[in-house]
Amino acid sequence: MKYCRFVSEAGPQYGEVVERDGALWIERLLSPFEEDPWTKPAAGAFRPVRLDSVRLLAPVVPRKIVCIGRNYRDHAVELGNEVPKQPLLFLKPSSAVIGPGEAIRIPEQSQRVDFEGELAVVIGKAARRIGPDEDVKPYIRGYTIVNDVTARDLQKSDGQWSRAKGFDTFCPMGPLVTDEIDPVAGVAVETKLNGEVKQHGSTVDFIFPIDVLLRYVTAAMTLLPGDVIPTGTPAGVAPMRAGDRVEVSIAGIGTLANPVS
Repeated sequence: MKYCRFVSEAGPQYGEVVERDGALWIERLLSPFEEDPWTKPAAGAFRPVRLDSVRLLAPVVPRKIVCIGRNYRDHAVELGNEVPKQPLLFLKPSSAVIGPGEAIRIPEQSQRVDFEGELAVVIGKAARRIGPDEDVKPYIRGYTIVNDVTARDLQKSDGQWSRAKGFDTFCPMGPLVTDEIDPVAGVAVETKLNGEVKQHGSTVDFIFPIDVLLRYVTAAMTLLPGDVIPTGTPAGVAPMRAGDRVEVSIAGIGTLANPVS
């Protein structure tokens, strides 16, 4: 299933997305997910609408965002870092989340703000200490796209990453969540800046695959429904400036596009 979260006359709603007549449609409304207590089900009948006719919101309202750093060798190398021997975790605040089309704001504190296009895992049920032989798939609701926006100069100067990764608007997310792709088989992650391809990688190049990541994370903390795990970015990160447009694309999910201001 694919689903989105969008603006309606009744307020934010979740909708199942299907392909029909060569276009994507919101076919029916879905009940709000448990991590989102603010969205209320709409009353009355719903008529299907084309996806491109509505304003999309971030498709998840995460309680926490547990990011994976340097999960592609080429990205670690391009920034002069060692390839990690175990997953490198950091957190982004949920207040950093914005949806498709919303502006990434460059903070006055930073002189270099980079894009980092990533596949992200959306958790579907509580997970704690997933066993070494346990199947991780039942814990995964689906996948979406995240742009792990980073104030690169502050990341280097601060020594830890909370501020550099945590500014408001530094976690664009969307446009959909889907369980119809297979990152193990390989999905391409591509980022364009002003129409020029800057990043192109595949999830087959992960240093730590998704099952390893989920076991590692849940050995330390409980993951809850709606939690989001961006899985790392391939090489090609570069700075953005006001007036730019950044697009992260993954086949089967779509394109997450945001202007920069």
